[in-house]
Amino acid sequence: MALDITQFLLSAQSADQKVRTEAEGNLRQFQEQNLPSFLLSLSVELSNNDKPLESRRLAGIVLKNSLDAKDAARKQQLLQQWVAIDISVKLKIKEMLLSTLGSSATEARQISAQVIAKIASIEIPRKEWPELVRLLLFNMTQQDRPASLKQATLEALGYVCEEISHQDLVQDEVNSVLTAVVQGMNVTEYSPEVRLAATKALYNALDFAQTNFENEMERNYIMKVVCETTVAKEPEIRQAAFECLVSIASTYYEVLEPYMQTIFELTSKAVKGDEEVVALQAIEFWSSICDEEIELQEFEEVDGGDSGTSHSHFIEKALPSLVPMLLETLLKQEEDQDQDDTTWNVSMAGGTCLGLVARTVGDAIVPLVMPFVQANISKGDWRSREAATYAFGSILEGPGVEKLAPMVHAGLEFLLNAMKDENSHVKDTTAWTLSRIFELLHSPSNGFSVISPANLQRVLGVLLESIKDAPHVAEKVCGAIYYLAQGYEDAGGATSSPLTPYLPDIITCLLATADRSDGSDSKLRASAYETLNEVVRCSNLKETSHIITQLLPVIMNKLVQTVEFQIVSTDDRERQGDLQALLCGVLQVIIQKLSSADETKAVILQAADQIMVLFLKVFACRSSTVHEEAMLAIGALAYATGPEFGKYMSEFYKYLEMGLQNFEEYQVCAISVGVVGDISRALDENILPYCDGIMTLLLKDLSSGELHRSVKPPIFSCFGDIALSIGEHFEKYLVYAMPMMKGAAEICARMDNSDEEMVEYGNQLRRSILEAYSGILQGFKNTKPDLMVPHAAHLLQFLELVCRDGQRDESVTKAAVAVLGDLADALGSNVKNLLKDRTFCNEFLVECLHSDDEQLKETATWTQGMIGRVFAVSG
Repeated sequence: MALDITQFLLSAQSADQKVRTEAEGNLRQFQEQNLPSFLLSLSVELSNNDKPLESRRLAGIVLKNSLDAKDAARKQQLLQQWVAIDISVKLKIKEMLLSTLGSSATEARQISAQVIAKIASIEIPRKEWPELVRLLLFNMTQQDRPASLKQATLEALGYVCEEISHQDLVQDEVNSVLTAVVQGMNVTEYSPEVRLAATKALYNALDFAQTNFENEMERNYIMKVVCETTVAKEPEIRQAAFECLVSIASTYYEVLEPYMQTIFELTSKAVKGDEEVVALQAIEFWSSICDEEIELQEFEEVDGGDSGTSHSHFIEKALPSLVPMLLETLLKQEEDQDQDDTTWNVSMAGGTCLGLVARTVGDAIVPLVMPFVQANISKGDWRSREAATYAFGSILEGPGVEKLAPMVHAGLEFLLNAMKDENSHVKDTTAWTLSRIFELLHSPSNGFSVISPANLQRVLGVLLESIKDAPHVAEKVCGAIYYLAQGYEDAGGATSSPLTPYLPDIITCLLATADRSDGSDSKLRASAYETLNEVVRCSNLKETSHIITQLLPVIMNKLVQTVEFQIVSTDDRERQGDLQALLCGVLQVIIQKLSSADETKAVILQAADQIMVLFLKVFACRSSTVHEEAMLAIGALAYATGPEFGKYMSEFYKYLEMGLQNFEEYQVCAISVGVVGDISRALDENILPYCDGIMTLLLKDLSSGELHRSVKPPIFSCFGDIALSIGEHFEKYLVYAMPMMKGAAEICARMDNSDEEMVEYGNQLRRSILEAYSGILQGFKNTKPDLMVPHAAHLLQFLELVCRDGQRDESVTKAAVAVLGDLADALGSNVKNLLKDRTFCNEFLVECLHSDDEQLKETATWTQGMIGRVFAVSG
C-alpha cells in the first residue's frame, strides 16, 4: 500500500540541515522496512499532478536510484530486490510510470521515461515486460495524443534502447520502434521537441537496426530522413542528426558508399558555417570514418586477410576536398583554449581529425598540408602561425620517415625559434609539435633521428629556457624533454648516451619546475616529475650512476618536508597527498634504476632503512593516492633488498593489510596484491609468519561481490608466487585455493566472447589461473608433488579449453605451455595415463614450436622434453 510521503520528500530538500537529516532518515527507514510500499509510494508521488514539482522530482530520482547503480555489485543487489517484489505491486508502479508520460509537468515526464528504461533493463532480458514496446508504440500511433506525450514516449523508447541489448527485442518490435522513431523525425507532422526526442531515440536504436540496414529500401529511407534532419531549423536537432551519422559511420561503414557525396556536402556546410556544437559532430563523422579505415588497415596488416568488411577508401577519395576543409577549422581558435584542459572546439577537433586522416592515408597528406603550413607559418596574425604549426604537428604520425624527414629537418630550427614567439598559443602548440617530433622521429636505436650531436645542445638550450614559460607552455616542454630522453634509451648501447653531459642541467631544471609556485596549473608539477622519472629511467646507468645517487637524498628530503606539512584544510591534505604520490613515484624509479646493476645496488641497500622509515611515515598520512604510489615503491624496494626486506615486515604488515582490504579504491587493492608477490619473491620462506593473514585476506577478496573484478586475476597469480616461496607449507591453503581456481576456470568456460572487454578479462583470468597452477606445482615438486595428483585431470581439462580458445592472447599461450611442462615435471609418471588420452597436447605443442616468438619456442621445447621424460621413465 502506498503512503503519502510528500512532506518527507520536501523536508529532505530543506535548507535546514537538521530537518533535512531527519527526513532523509525517515525515507531510509521506510525503504529498509518495506521496499515494495516505498517504491509504490514514490511512483504515486511522481504521477500525481497535484503534488509539488519539487517532491515529484525527488521521488523520481530516488525511484531511479533504487533500480540502478554504477557499482556492479550494488546494481546486482538492486536488480534482485526488484525481482523479488510482488508482481501486482510492480504492475501498479509500471502503470503509474506509463501514465506519468502524459503528465503536464515536463520534468515528471522526463524522469518517468528514465525510470521506465531502468525497469526495462531488468525485466525485458528476463521476458517479464513483453507488452512495454507495444504500449509505448500505441502512444505514437494515436493521432489524438498530445505532442508532449509523444515526446516523452520517444524519450522512453530511446532510453530503453540504450539500456537493453539488441538481442532482447524480436525483429518485428525493432521494425515498429524504428518506424515510430523515424516518423517522429518528420518535419511536417511534429513539433521541434518531438523531432528532437525522435532523433535522440534513433541514435540509441541504431544498434538494433542491423537487419534494416541490410535492406536497401529501408536503409535508403533511414538515411534520407537522417540527412534531411541535419539541415533542420533548430541547432539541437541538427546536432542530434549528425550524432546519428557519427554512429552510423562506425556501425554501418560497409553500406555508406551511396550516401558519401551527400554526407560530404552536409558536413562541409556544417563545418564552415554552422554553430559550434553542430560543426563538432560534422567533424566527428570524418574522425569516425578514419577510425574505421585505420582499424581495417591494421587488420589487413596483421591478418593479411578478410575482416568481413570491405575497405571503401572514403578518406582517400575525399582527401582533396576534406583536407582544405579541416585546415580551415584550425584558424578558428579560442583566445583561452590553452588554459583549460576541458576545452574542446572546432579548431582542436579539426586538428585531431587531420591527425587521423594522416594515419589513414600516410604520405598522400603531406603535399596537401605543407602549402598551408608554408603560407601561414610566418604571418603577422598569431592565429595563422598557430594553425600552421598545429597542422604540421598533426600530420607527423602516418606518413613514412622518408617523406617526413626532409621537411622536419628543414623546419626544426624554425620551430626552435618559434619558442620565443610573442604569443603564448603559438609557443604552446610549437612545444607540443616538438614533443610529437621527438616521440615519432627520434629513435637513434632504429637508425633515425632528427636530433644529431650537432643540434642536441641547441635543442636542449631552447627547451630548458622555455620550461620557465607560462605553465601551459612549460607542461608541453616537459613532454618534449620526456620524448627526447625516451629516444635515447638504449641508443648508445652499453657505452654512451649523447644525453649524459646534459643530465645535471635537465634534472636541475625539472626540479625547479616542479617547485614553481604555479606548478599546480596545467598539471605542470606532475608533468615535471613524470619527465624526471623518464629521464632517470632512460639514462645510461654506467655514466650517470653518480648523478642518480645524488638525486636520491634530494627526493627523500622533499618527501620528509611533505610529512611535516601543516595540515589545516582538506585542500592542504589533498596537496600533501598529490605531492607525496609524485615523490614516491620518483623514488620508485630511482630504486629500480640503481638496483638494476650490482655496482649500484649497494646505494639502495645502504639507504633502505631510511627509505622504508620514510614510506611508513607517508602511509601514516593516510591518503589513498599516496598509498598507491608508496605501495609500488615498496614493491621495488622489496625486489631490490631481497631477504633483507624481512626486517620491515612487522611495521609494514598493517598497511599491507589495509591495502588488501581496500575494496572501494580497488587500484590500491590491486597494487597491494602485486606487492605481496614482490615480497614473496624477496623473502621466500621468511614470508611464512605472515601467510595465514595474507591468504585469509586474498581468499576474502576473491569471495567478495563488492571488489572490482580486475583485482581477481592478480590474486590467483599471487597464489602461485606464495606457493613458490613457501613450498610444501602451502599444503594447508590448498583446500581453500583449489576450489577458487576451479570456480574461476568454470567462469572462463561460460564467458561471452562477443564482448571485447570480456575477452580481455577472460585472457587475464586464464593466464592468472595457469600461473597459480605453475607456482603451486613448482612449490610442491621436490617435497609433496602427490598433493597435486587429484587436481591434474581438472588442470588438463582447463588447458584443453584454453588451447581450443581462438581468442587467447600470447601471454595465455606462454602460461599454458609452461604449466603443461610444470605438470609433467612435477608429477612425472602420475600423469602418464592422463596425458596419453589428450590429443590436444601435441597439437598445442606443434603450434607453439612453429611460433615466431623465440621464448615461446624455447618453453615449448622444454615442455616437450618433460612430457617425453614421463613416457620414457614409465616405459
